[in-house]
Amino acid sequence: MTCLLAIRIRGGVNVPHRIEDTLKMLRIDRNNYATLLDNRPDYQGMLQKAKDCITWGEPTVETISLMLVKRGRLSGDKPLDQEHLINLGYNSFDDLAKAIHTGEAEYQKLDGIKPFFRLHPPSKGFKRSVKRPYGSKGELGYRGEAINELAQRMF
Repeated sequence: MTCLLAIRIRGGVNVPHRIEDTLKMLRIDRNNYATLLDNRPDYQGMLQKAKDCITWGEPTVETISLMLVKRGRLSGDKPLDQEHLINLGYNSFDDLAKAIHTGEAEYQKLDGIKPFFRLHPPSKGFKRSVKRPYGSKGELGYRGEAINELAQRMF
């Protein structure tokens, strides 16, 4: 079982309450927030419901590791550090990234770590429209491996 990276692209104006609640349950309740999810049918349904506000796909281990290093935060908004990883039972950021990628560790359930990442808007902007699906010249919805390129530009 692999993990999914979901990134919120669109804001909350004129979004129906049911979709807004779904985004809160996914822990991406603001623009340019991202989270790592398990690839379960429960989450798949939630992603489908919120597909008009977010994009998602399968990240690589390198992308997860970079995201943890650059954007991982502890409670109290301190950067995620090596000392806290050792307390969790992982030797390095790469070990934690592999555990998350394979499904051994669930990112939301790690103690003391915020369950979301605050990202910058992508450098050089979005390449396509943020009002259309990824398959038809847009940025929204499922994008598979292409999520890595977008995430790299948002660190």
